[in-house]
Amino acid sequence: FIQQPAPKKLYRYRGFRYNRKNQRGKSMFTQEEVLQKIREKSDHPMLLPELIRALSIPKEDRVTFKKLLRKMTREGEIVRTKGNRYGLPEKMSLVAGQLKGHPDGYGFVIPDKPGTGDIYIGSKNMEGAMHGDKVVARIEARKEGGNLEGRIIRVLERTHTRIVGRFESGRGFGFVVPSDKRINQDLYILQGEIKRAKEGDMVVAEITSYPTKNRNPQGKIIRVLGRSTDARIETEAVIEEYNLQKGFPPDVLEESEQLPEEVMPDMLIGRADLRDLQTVTIDGERARDFDDAVSIEQMPDRGFRLFVHIADVSHYVTEGSALDLDAFGRGTSVYFPDAVIPMFPERLSNGICSLNPKVDRLTMTAEMHFDSEGNRTSYKIYDSVIQSNERMTYTAVRQILVDKDQDIIKRYKPMIRMFELMEALSSRLYAKRIRRGSLDFDLPEPEIVLDMQGEPVNIIREERNIAHRIIEEFMLAANETVAEHICRLEMPFLYRIHEEPNPEKMIAFSEFIHNFGLRLQVTGGIRPLTLSEILDRVKDTPEERLINHVLLRSMKRARYSAENLGHFGLAAEFYTHFTSPIRRYPDLIVHRILREVGRKKALARKRAEHWKEILPNIALQTSERERLAMEAERESVNRQKVRFMADKEGEEHDGFITGVTAYGFFVELETLFVEGLVRVSTISDDYYVYHEKQHAFIGDHSQRIFRLGDKVRVRVKRVDIESRTIDFTLEGDDKKKGRKKGLVFHR
Repeated sequence: FIQQPAPKKLYRYRGFRYNRKNQRGKSMFTQEEVLQKIREKSDHPMLLPELIRALSIPKEDRVTFKKLLRKMTREGEIVRTKGNRYGLPEKMSLVAGQLKGHPDGYGFVIPDKPGTGDIYIGSKNMEGAMHGDKVVARIEARKEGGNLEGRIIRVLERTHTRIVGRFESGRGFGFVVPSDKRINQDLYILQGEIKRAKEGDMVVAEITSYPTKNRNPQGKIIRVLGRSTDARIETEAVIEEYNLQKGFPPDVLEESEQLPEEVMPDMLIGRADLRDLQTVTIDGERARDFDDAVSIEQMPDRGFRLFVHIADVSHYVTEGSALDLDAFGRGTSVYFPDAVIPMFPERLSNGICSLNPKVDRLTMTAEMHFDSEGNRTSYKIYDSVIQSNERMTYTAVRQILVDKDQDIIKRYKPMIRMFELMEALSSRLYAKRIRRGSLDFDLPEPEIVLDMQGEPVNIIREERNIAHRIIEEFMLAANETVAEHICRLEMPFLYRIHEEPNPEKMIAFSEFIHNFGLRLQVTGGIRPLTLSEILDRVKDTPEERLINHVLLRSMKRARYSAENLGHFGLAAEFYTHFTSPIRRYPDLIVHRILREVGRKKALARKRAEHWKEILPNIALQTSERERLAMEAERESVNRQKVRFMADKEGEEHDGFITGVTAYGFFVELETLFVEGLVRVSTISDDYYVYHEKQHAFIGDHSQRIFRLGDKVRVRVKRVDIESRTIDFTLEGDDKKKGRKKGLVFHR
């Protein structure tokens, strides 16, 4: 193991710091320390001189303190009033958070800090804030049921600098209608800023003036993507809309060009030589970068020795380098139906760091020993060099283990025993994980099939087979082992955590599944095993898919954290991300810490302090970038779904109700994974009343009911590519039948 030195300069990226030192090299007070002092010594909003005196800030540190104060104000930790006084938001009924807009003009402020519910902001109280902005809101009312209402009083940080949308021309001016309907203000464009845009073009416009309460935002067109009806610009529009960086800066490309194309002999010093070990990668047919490989051996006691080899990206990408800082800004690779935005340049991700077959590659190996029941008995984590024997696909492994395809078996004959051992161990690991309460959501994922022009021609279910299960279980085992290893050593680390669900959401879930004859005891807390048993009870039933969906929506998001809080969904006490450093920045950080801890099983004091300081910011940044990437990927898929349905108006399909709102219910088509809305106003045989707690519409006279999970047959009424919405109407007997009130599914 080679300990990397700390970077000598101050590295920044979008406000995040690698080192925080003043010019004299002395460590300054932290934001947490300042907040604590303000809470202790400030009993009212203070002017800056009062605050300096109250906190006893030395004269030589006041410039730095003022900068820190401005930063804390921008982040909403403290609030500056119109009288230039500084105070604590919680003592002024103020909440800092992110504004989530709605197409109808209202929005919700999602607080930065837990403990406060979302705050409803009416359209008249938005005060010029846009969807996605970091804002401060004042709580002005608490409605029945505890719902909060408020008003935006300040925009702390604008999220959008550009708007992607359709251009509409007028006399001497134009408008850009945003593609993201949560931004409900059109962007006004002066005649001289229209450039070459024409009516109906999809454009990118830069915001030159942000909206106020009584004025639309103003901007200028900087790029014309193409006609809004052209399928080939869909991915490009999403990339622009989410401000994703496609290419790489010159310094990053230059640094990648300096990387070697092959492993040199001097790189092998101190590494375990595993090149004679039978090793394979198993990925999808279209995968191009391979960051994990596996090997397995049978032990004399009928146990297993599993090797999980992960590309050693940390050997090539050093802390503070151009490659490192750019990857930190990206956080993750982003995957679209027709494109990938990689975290690293191709020379690295598809070249020296990709575990291609028949060539030497540097890796970090987690070697784990399991007994015959799948219990881990020992492990080692070390630097290694491997040479993958084959680049296997999920399909080929399935053909060997499930289909027993003799041609494929003959082709890979020397490896058949290895695949059989993999199947045996993975089945034991899976059974053990499920027994402890790990939640196994069996939700089908759609795969969009595109033609040469980028038009969607089919939507199929993404295949998951035994090979996927093998790799999934082996990667989970490695991630848990690495997390436990560092946690036991009490070293600073980056964990992947999943917190317990909110009690309120579990109560709502309990009420929902009661409609299907299922019971969930919420008082006293929820254990993963309890929820796992419910998922097992509904397996292979008509309501399985729906209950999986609803439970998943009731859970918190997994995120990265410098504190180990466990992983609720996996029922794991220790968990991290170790296995994908080519496409996830947190995995690269995990590798660096593992290398520094090394055989000494400790970090130098300065390095431990360094990691303690920067890990919370890395966790925050990478969690945010992951969420952004997921939203962009979901948006891209949804756009393709709507395009696919564009020529299917009038067709009838079977589906089931996936969501119920005050204005109608959403239906997902059973075979196409496409969701559309049945507006209650289109159901004409009765007056239907919305019952929120029952997730249902109930006929006022007929007592017929349309409830979450019900199967229905619908007709495609309208497909709007621009707004990306699909409207259905009820067809067949469903219009007349529905379901009698009180009838529920029982097992």
